[in-house]
Amino acid sequence: MSKAALKRILHRSQNPKPDSTHSISLFFTTVPSPPSDPLVTDAVSILTHHRSKSRWSTLRSLTPSGFTPSQFSDITLRLRNNPHLSLRFFLFTRRTSLCSHDVHSCSTLIHILSRSRLKSHARDLLRLALRLASSSSEEEEDRVSKVFRSLIKSYNRCGSAPFVFDLLVKSCLDSKEIDGAVMVMRKLKSRGINLQISTCNALISEVSRRRDASTGYQLYKEVFGLDEAEKVRPNVNTFNLMMVSFYREGETEMVERIWREMEEEVGCFPNVYSFSVLMETYCVRGMMVEAERVWEEMKLHDVVAYNTMIGGLCSNLEVTKAKKLFEEMGSKGVECTSLTYDHLVRGYCKVKDVDSGMVVYMEMKRKGFEAEGLTIEALVEGLCGGKKDRVVEAAEIVKEAVRESEFCPSRKCYELLIKRLCEEGKMDRALGIQAEMVGRGFKPNQETYKAFIDGYGRAGDEETSSLLAVEMAESLKLRAEEEEEC
Repeated sequence: MSKAALKRILHRSQNPKPDSTHSISLFFTTVPSPPSDPLVTDAVSILTHHRSKSRWSTLRSLTPSGFTPSQFSDITLRLRNNPHLSLRFFLFTRRTSLCSHDVHSCSTLIHILSRSRLKSHARDLLRLALRLASSSSEEEEDRVSKVFRSLIKSYNRCGSAPFVFDLLVKSCLDSKEIDGAVMVMRKLKSRGINLQISTCNALISEVSRRRDASTGYQLYKEVFGLDEAEKVRPNVNTFNLMMVSFYREGETEMVERIWREMEEEVGCFPNVYSFSVLMETYCVRGMMVEAERVWEEMKLHDVVAYNTMIGGLCSNLEVTKAKKLFEEMGSKGVECTSLTYDHLVRGYCKVKDVDSGMVVYMEMKRKGFEAEGLTIEALVEGLCGGKKDRVVEAAEIVKEAVRESEFCPSRKCYELLIKRLCEEGKMDRALGIQAEMVGRGFKPNQETYKAFIDGYGRAGDEETSSLLAVEMAESLKLRAEEEEEC
C-alpha cells in the first residue's frame, strides 16, 4: 500500500465523515464499553471461525451454564457487521435455553437488525422485548417506556439509526399499545427527532380508528407541528386517511376542511383517491353539482373514481347519467368491478325500472361477478313490487345467490317472498321458503302467519286457514309470556 493511501485511511479514521445514522447521538449519553470478557472473546471466535455444523455444539461445550444477557449483548455487538449470524445466535440461545434474555439483551440485537434494515426480524424482537418488559418486576414503569429507555441506553454503543424508533412505534401499534406509541413520538419530538412520514401516518390512522377522527386530527397537528418549521411534512396519504376517518363518522364538513388544508400545504397535491373521497362526501349529502365539479377537476378517472360517481348518481336517482358513465368506462378501457354493477342494479330498482336492473344483473352474472346482498334484496323488492308472476323469478334469484355465493337473506326478504307467493296462491313454494327461513333462525311472526292464513283462505282451504289462526294466537301468547319473564 502506498504512503499516500495509508495517510488517507488514517485521516478518515481520525476524522470520520458525519453519518445520518448517528444524528441522534447528540441527545444520548455514550455508555463506555465494559472490559473484555474471555468467554465473550471465545464465543465470538467460535461463531466467526467455526463451520456452521460445528459452531453450535462447540458453543454448548464451551459454556454449558449458558450466557448472561450482558454477555449475549457483548457478543452480538462484536458481530454487528454480520446481522444474520447475530440473529442465528439469538435463536440458538433461545432454542437451547442458553440465555435468559431480558429487555436489554433484546435491545442490542434490535439495533443491529435495524441498522441492517432487517425490519421484520427487528419488529419480532421488539414485540418480544415488550412482552419481557411487562413480565419484569424490576421497575414500576410502563412496558413501552422500559423498552424505549433500553434502546436509548444502548443506542450509541450499537451505532444505531433513528429508524429503530420508527420500528418501535409500529410494533406498539401492532400490539395495540396506542398510548405507548404516542409517548415515544412525544419523547423523540422533545429531542428534535422526527419519525418517518409513513410511521406518522400509521400512528394517526390507528388513533383515528381506535379512538375517533377528532383525536386523530389533534394528533396530526401535534405530530407535524404546523405552526413550526418542522423537518417532516404531511403528504397526500396523511390527508387522505384523515378525510376517510371523518367520512366514516359522518363528519362531512370536516372532510371539506381537511381538503382545504391539503390545498394549502406546499408541495402536497391530491391524488385520484383524494378526489374520490371528496366526491363520495358530496354524493352522500346529495350535493351532486359539487360532486360533478370535482369529477371535472380530476385529471385521471380510474375505476375507483368511476364507481364513486356512478354510486352517487344512482343513490340520487340520476341513473341515466350513471349509465352514460358506465358506457364511458367501456369506451376508455376502464374495467368494471362488481361494485359498478351493484350500483347500477340498485339504482334501476330505486327508480322502479326493475327490467333494466335485471338486464344489468344478468350481464353481471355473465362476467362472473357476485352481487352484494343489498343488490339481491333490491331486485327481490323490485320484482315483488311490480307485475304479477315475477315473484317466482325473485325466489329463483335468491335460491341461486344462496347456492353460489352464500347469500343470507334477511327476514324482510323472506317475508316479502312469502307474502307475494301466498297472494298468488303458490302455497307449496311459500312453505318451502318458510322452512328455509326457520332453518336460518327466523321464527314466523304475525305477518308471516297472516300471509299463510289469507293465502289458504283464498285457495278455499278454510280448515288449514283456521288451524293456522289458532296456532298464530298460541304462538303470539307464548312469545308475550317469554318476553314478560325476561
